[in-house]
Order: sequence, then structure tokens, then C-alpha cells
Amino acid sequence: MAARTPDADREYLDYATYLGLDTLLAAQRPLSDPPHHDELLFIVQHQTTELWFKLMLHELRAATALVRQDDLEGSFKILARVKHIQTQLLNQWSVLETLTPTEYAQFRYVLGPASGFQSHQNRLIEIALGKRDRRVLESFRHTPAVLAELEDALRQPSLYDEFLRWLARRGFDVPREVLDRDVSEPYEANDAVTEVVVAIYQAPAESWDAYEMAEKLVDVDETYSLWRYRHLKVVMRIIGQNRAWTKNYGIILGLCKHPKTPPAIAMSFVQRLNEKDLKHLTTDRNAKEGLRLLAKKMLTKGKV
Repeated sequence: MAARTPDADREYLDYATYLGLDTLLAAQRPLSDPPHHDELLFIVQHQTTELWFKLMLHELRAATALVRQDDLEGSFKILARVKHIQTQLLNQWSVLETLTPTEYAQFRYVLGPASGFQSHQNRLIEIALGKRDRRVLESFRHTPAVLAELEDALRQPSLYDEFLRWLARRGFDVPREVLDRDVSEPYEANDAVTEVVVAIYQAPAESWDAYEMAEKLVDVDETYSLWRYRHLKVVMRIIGQNRAWTKNYGIILGLCKHPKTPPAIAMSFVQRLNEKDLKHLTTDRNAKEGLRLLAKKMLTKGKV
């Protein structure tokens, strides 16, 4: 075999050119005037988060495709990588925590209405992992291309949907109504699916690949929940609790209903929900009974 001849354009390729560092390092453009020292920290924190989001999406899409192709084991390494990416995202909050409320207030005005809730990559990750909530689309009405990408993602099976289909192909008794459901709508807990998962955990040696996949999904879900909770706590530390909840209502609503949120914290979050979400919570079969009862009590007493 003849030796490859280097491409003329690549012969002098160096580190900075390959990584596009000229463009990357010029992307931090603080707006405060006079320039505030800590604004660069804020920008770099969120830009690196978006880069990790990009990689995480890349990996989740690859893992989903592998499950669809019946290559469950091939997805394990990718999902392990996803968890490490999530851990990196979780740990980097400690850098932003060094920003005090006083320091943040001195350049917050330049952000205007900008908010982390406008991160479409974060929404795509949520969708890839199975969340279905069309209300988030409202934040992207002004960006048609992004809106179209999100709407298309909502119509695609999530990683969990593909796992359920894999289980069915392997002979597990996953109900047809679950397999044929409209994947653009929120998933509703199904007793028969629960029985399938319980059976897998009761005899892991009989279907080790299914057991390991279930554990991978739990790992990803748990770490993502920790990231969201850490996000909320950092925001409350930097902005202050009273202002933080108005800027991060979506996080509080999500944590309120998440099964892994400690009950005491979830109860405190319920008291900050608006009337519309309280009404929805009272009929949400996936929410804890104590939360549903508290929501009903608040609506009855008119404390909204």
C-alpha cells in the first residue's frame, strides 16, 4: 500500500488552527461598561456548559441509534461517557459559586431578558432523555430554525422509548399501547412495564444486558437531577432566593415533581407554584401523593 501524501492544507496544521482557537477565544465579549472583572467568568462558565451540552447530545443520539439497532452493549460505553460529561457539568458549578451576589449585580443589567432557560441544547437533552413539555417551545418562537429542531426532536423516540422497544424485541411483555404510543406526548407510568423492570432486577443474571441498561439509565437520570438541583442552589446563592425563583421557575417546577427530590424540598417548591401548575399537579398521577394533597389544599385556601 502506497504511503499517504499529506494534504497541502494539512501539512502545516497546528494546534490552534485545528481547534479554531482564534474564533473560540474571541467569542467572549463582555458588555459591562466599565468592564467588570467577573463577567468573563460568567461567560466562560456558560459557554463551556454549551460545549459539554453539544458533546452530550452527540453521545445521546449515538446511544439511542445503537439501541434501535439492537446493539445494547455498544451503547454502554457511550452512556458511561455521558455520565462523566454530566459529572463535569455538575462539578463546574463550584467555579461559578465563587461569584458573590454583589459582584453579579454589578453586571447583571447587561444580560437583559437573557436566561439559561433559552438554552435550546439543554431542552434537546431533556427531550432525548424522555421529557415532553411543549410549553418550553414558547421561549424559541423568535428563532424558527431552533423551534423546528425542537419540534422535530419531540416527534422522535427517546432513549427510554427505544429501550422499551428493545425489550419487546427480546420477548419481554411490554404492552402494545406503550410501544405504539404517541412519543411526542408525555410518557405515563404503566404497571405492566413496571412488572417487566421488577422481573429484570429480581433475576439480573437472566438478562444482564437489560439490567445493565436499566442501571445506566438510572445513573444518567440521577446525575441530571443533581445537576439541575445544583444549578438552582447556585442561582439562589448568587441572586438570592426571592429573585431566583422568578428567574428559574421551570427548574423549581421540574424539581417539585421529580421523584428523587427530597420530600421537604419538594414541599417548599409546591408553595411557589402558580395556580395553573398547582391544578395540573393535583391530577398528575406521577407526582407524589403528599404533593398532590398540598396542591389541593393550597387551591382550596386560595393561597396562590
